[in-house]
Amino acid sequence: MFKAGLLTIRRLRQSNEQVTTYRLKRTDTVPGPTGRRNGTWRDTPALWAAGWLLSAAWAGSFPLLSGLATHRRWGLFAAMGYLLAAAVAAWAPGSRSRAASALVALAGAVLLPLTVLVATGQGQSEVAVIERSADLLIHSGSPYHPDPRQVEDFTPYLPGVALLGLPRVLLGATPLADARLWCAAVLTGCLVAGRLVQRPRRRRSAGGRTGFGQAVGSGRTPFGRQTAHGRTGAGRLPGGRVAAGGSAGRRPVDGRPPFGPGLVALVASPVVALPLCVSGVDLPLTGACCLGLALAARGRPVATGLALALACSIKWSAWPALPVALALLAAVHGRRPAVRCAVVCLAATAALVLPVALVAPHEMAEQVLAFPTGRAAVPTPAGSPLPGRLLAGSGPAGWSTAVAMLAAGGAVLAVSLFLRPPASLVAAADRLALGLTLAFSLAPAGRFGYLALPLVLVTWARLAGPPGARTRQTPTAQPGGGDSSALRPKTSGRSPQREPAGQP
Repeated sequence: MFKAGLLTIRRLRQSNEQVTTYRLKRTDTVPGPTGRRNGTWRDTPALWAAGWLLSAAWAGSFPLLSGLATHRRWGLFAAMGYLLAAAVAAWAPGSRSRAASALVALAGAVLLPLTVLVATGQGQSEVAVIERSADLLIHSGSPYHPDPRQVEDFTPYLPGVALLGLPRVLLGATPLADARLWCAAVLTGCLVAGRLVQRPRRRRSAGGRTGFGQAVGSGRTPFGRQTAHGRTGAGRLPGGRVAAGGSAGRRPVDGRPPFGPGLVALVASPVVALPLCVSGVDLPLTGACCLGLALAARGRPVATGLALALACSIKWSAWPALPVALALLAAVHGRRPAVRCAVVCLAATAALVLPVALVAPHEMAEQVLAFPTGRAAVPTPAGSPLPGRLLAGSGPAGWSTAVAMLAAGGAVLAVSLFLRPPASLVAAADRLALGLTLAFSLAPAGRFGYLALPLVLVTWARLAGPPGARTRQTPTAQPGGGDSSALRPKTSGRSPQREPAGQP
């Protein structure tokens, strides 16, 4: 009997010593869906240097192969900037080499050539088209030339593009009124705003303390769980700290700048830098699509509709973004926000497009629909060895086949959104990028430059997401204690059981 009592006391003491305390330790494992480690190959200086060297090689080919003076001028500046960025990424000391190399590339591939081209008045015809459309809209009520006879007279964009040319009408012949500057401003503003939208926000709880949508001190979590000491469970630590591992709404504010090295490198990459410096017309709708998807992922239907209306009123290539955003809203936040977004987007787009369509319906149809698809009296200069362009060049039957394949691709995208709607920003961006890639490849008149939009979507969605490294709970068994009532400790071994008193 005495031995049984000693055994029972010993086991109870071991059980008390298994009180688990939690400490926040920095770990190298990302608890996100990727499961990668910090300091991976994506962050190595060698990778960044190699990327800038490839960009330098690509930019250096323009002075040798391109027949456009603006492209050759940009290639000279950008190649030197990328080479210097590669040197900074490879040899700069410390952990800030990525940011330094991105800033050097931005200065060499964007800021310097854009300043030179704007100051000297050099640019592609798209810049003049944007500024002329604003002047025509102010004086005639329509942004379209009444009697186009050459390629430069056509405006193959929707009426919303005239908004980007209004500074030229209002400010006159000054470099600050150049349409490229305002296209770059819209792109940058949308990318930064989309990144800010993705950052979690603290909300004021009923108890007066700051939390992440949780009523601190109420004794109940948002999911209805009661904790022992009145704290919220699954992530609320003593002292008001929040441990990661819960839902996205409960993770702490990451504290990253809204425009980090990754986003700077994206803007400085050749995919964005070249059109930003020489034309810039497709960049505003690219930024508006990114912002619209970010707002949809956060459940803001009205703001999503307004952002997508801006993109849809500039060019038809932004129209597939609306059904993708609606599918994302419906899947994550319900049908009512999706309906509200659709109503706002359609109403705002109609307010920008419908007045011009009523004033000049023939000119709008001729320049927006017939000219880009190769059915106008003046052939479009857009041409690349893409499947749709090759089919359209074979004759009327080939053109009809390309249009049929384009419609079939749109139907497949619509069915995929219905059967398996995207449930995150990355999934929605990937789905939209896939649909746009099919559309640009099968369009009767397409060019490789159009593929910059899906590339930016895919890259930006991953850069604008939550931070790669987070803190997580690491249990350490220590005698004594700490308050772990808000967490569920993991203990190994079987729980002690009291043995019958009559057995040793």
